[in-house]
Amino acid sequence: MNFNSKNPFLNSKRFSSATSKAEEVHQAQIIDYNQEMTVSGTINKTAILFLILCGAAMVTWWMAFNGMNPMLPTIGGAIIAFILVIVSAFKPQASPYLAPGYALFEGLFIGGISAIFELKFPGIVINAVGATLVTFLVCLGLYKFKIVKVTEQFKSVVIAATLAIATYYLISWVVSMFTSFTPVHHGNSMMSIGISVFVIIIAALNLFLDFDLIEKGAKEKMPKFMEWYGAMGLMITLVWLYIEFLRLLAKLSSKD
Repeated sequence: MNFNSKNPFLNSKRFSSATSKAEEVHQAQIIDYNQEMTVSGTINKTAILFLILCGAAMVTWWMAFNGMNPMLPTIGGAIIAFILVIVSAFKPQASPYLAPGYALFEGLFIGGISAIFELKFPGIVINAVGATLVTFLVCLGLYKFKIVKVTEQFKSVVIAATLAIATYYLISWVVSMFTSFTPVHHGNSMMSIGISVFVIIIAALNLFLDFDLIEKGAKEKMPKFMEWYGAMGLMITLVWLYIEFLRLLAKLSSKD
């Protein structure tokens, strides 16, 4: 079976590897339903990670609005969360321990970034949260009722677009570090706003790939720990989507 996703977490090698391990275990012993990945189990674990992330975000948010500098936990949280993602990508079986850690440290980062945007543009955070939630629910509904079908062509287009975005961001960042070049996506020009809208659309389309991979993982009866792995991957996409909404709303607010 072909598992493809640009989500750096939910990719073919990881899921294929997990499937192989599941098959080996099936040959050794009988596994009951409670030891297999399920869609509902992944949803429950996503909810747990979301609550952990929100709880951690409140820490740096509180620091920012009570006269303390939240930059250390914000930057530290981003770095540690990234490390945990990399480690879990190579060791999916450790996801039950790494996923909550990721949510905790990513929450510190999200809380700090959100506070910075909120201080500059009051009310922007609640709008970004609402936009992210609505986008998630709409995409989930479209996928659940088969209005949007994840075909191989659909996957190829989304993956290609996501790779293009990642490459553009990376090159822009590197060039701007060593020159006075200002990336096109900075500022509040119509071009910059258009790029943000495009990135948000691609981030939302990645949700369909994530839903598809989780559903197929459950059908393939992957090991139970893959629920944490799938939930962590879905959270990565949601965080990306939320940050892009923050950036878009900030650009629109700065034009007023």
